[in-house]
Amino acid sequence: MFKKILKGGHRKPSKSDSTENYAFGPPGSHNPGSVVVNHASRPVLNAPEQNSSPSAPIAPPPLSTAAVEPLPLLRDVPVSERQSLFLRKLQICSYQLDFTNMLKTVREKEVKRRTLLELVDFFQSGSGKITEVCQEEMIKMVAINIFRCLPPASHENTGQEVTDPEEEETHLDPSWPHLQLVYELLLRYVVSSDTDTKVAKRYIDHSFVLKLIDLFDSEDPREREYLKTILHRIYGKFMVHRPFIRKAINNIFYRFIYETERYNGIGELLEILGSIINGFALPMKEEHKLFLARALIPLHKPKPVATYHHQLSYCVTQFVEKDYKLADTVIRGLLKYWPVTNCQKEVLFLGELEEVLEATQSAEFQRCMVPLFRQIARCLNSPHFQ
Repeated sequence: MFKKILKGGHRKPSKSDSTENYAFGPPGSHNPGSVVVNHASRPVLNAPEQNSSPSAPIAPPPLSTAAVEPLPLLRDVPVSERQSLFLRKLQICSYQLDFTNMLKTVREKEVKRRTLLELVDFFQSGSGKITEVCQEEMIKMVAINIFRCLPPASHENTGQEVTDPEEEETHLDPSWPHLQLVYELLLRYVVSSDTDTKVAKRYIDHSFVLKLIDLFDSEDPREREYLKTILHRIYGKFMVHRPFIRKAINNIFYRFIYETERYNGIGELLEILGSIINGFALPMKEEHKLFLARALIPLHKPKPVATYHHQLSYCVTQFVEKDYKLADTVIRGLLKYWPVTNCQKEVLFLGELEEVLEATQSAEFQRCMVPLFRQIARCLNSPHFQ
């Protein structure tokens, strides 16, 4: 009996241990050596295997005081030695430091900050092209720093009552002094005229882009602003990613509308889409019309619509201005989700309706005229002062 107990110490792993499902996309590998907490509104990135893909971050070696030492400046060494020095600097920037305690590893934090700042300046000055190996290592360094488990939102697993998103306090990431420089470096790399998209797309692949989009749920508005700019630039430069990016954003909207009604980056994603819709060619593809009907119009339904209504209204109006025949679909959609007891939301809908009607032709107006005026009559009977 005692031998049986000893043998039973290690159970055979089940299928559920070996895989972990994303909100969308293929399941990733599971690292049994790490423990992650999967929050309801926070997609958790799987622990990547080494060398699984160029965008998969490689876990940095354990931090030692001797490892993070200041190196000579890139401009102070001969051109022939810059690539090897560049790689050594990337290794320093790959160390993750604890920002929960600001008094811990102060010297290492300063060395890393200065190194990141120098790399950003190196890219900005256009001092020279970097090799393909350096590009690969740089994207790995970026992935190690930015792809992380986001902290739980204030309403998750804290015992607090669920509050209005507009009333919640803004969470600012304590590691932002380093994160900002990492994002700035990625942005400089993406927009650089020296960056060859044929080479870069090996490292900024679908997996990398998907993890980047997942980060839009960050509570830090500074991070979401950088993500918005970078994703927009990637969409413009990497044509191969365009359908994938639209689909990934679609999936986030569906999950937000029909499941959680909680996501921090809806406004930023809509800002990107506003620019994308503006560039749609005519006649408009059926795929884009379905996106309007299935994602944008239902986005009027969630309670926190006020937090992103300005961007949503712009996207919807862009569709009508591009193709006036869509006015009937949009107006009937607004009437379908018209608020019954929320006067503040009703005022937002009236403002959007006014913008849509300005771009509506008489034929489309006549189709939805009767239900539209019935709703306006109800608004006129409302005791609300507006």
